[in-house]
Amino acid sequence: MRTEIHINSGTQNGPIITFPIGEKLNTKILIPSGKMITDSEKMTFVYLLDEEEEYGQLHFEQAVWPLLVDSLKLNTNPVVTFDENAVSLNGFIEELTMLIYNIEGNNNYGEAFSTAVESAFEEILKSTI
Repeated sequence: MRTEIHINSGTQNGPIITFPIGEKLNTKILIPSGKMITDSEKMTFVYLLDEEEEYGQLHFEQAVWPLLVDSLKLNTNPVVTFDENAVSLNGFIEELTMLIYNIEGNNNYGEAFSTAVESAFEEILKSTI
């Protein structure tokens, strides 16, 4: 079974960017997979999780893309919090960097998604990481 969690808010405290999971989870353990994909129809970046007996997807909505840019600039993997747990999303920076460079100018992701990514991550795409 798959758990789909939508991330639409976050905070930055110094170099740490945190995304709270507001919804109730059926598990107490989230294991970062270190892998990301996109859902161009939902206009989200998706971080994959392993859970106890299923897998999960963290969908990072456009509302938090500015914090994703900040994560890339800080070169620091963000953290998700739920209940009283905090989990670092290992591999997030590398995966997101790869995705945004693959999406740039590539309408295979859909023109609307490609355009939104190019606009939101313009500062990163113009720099060299």
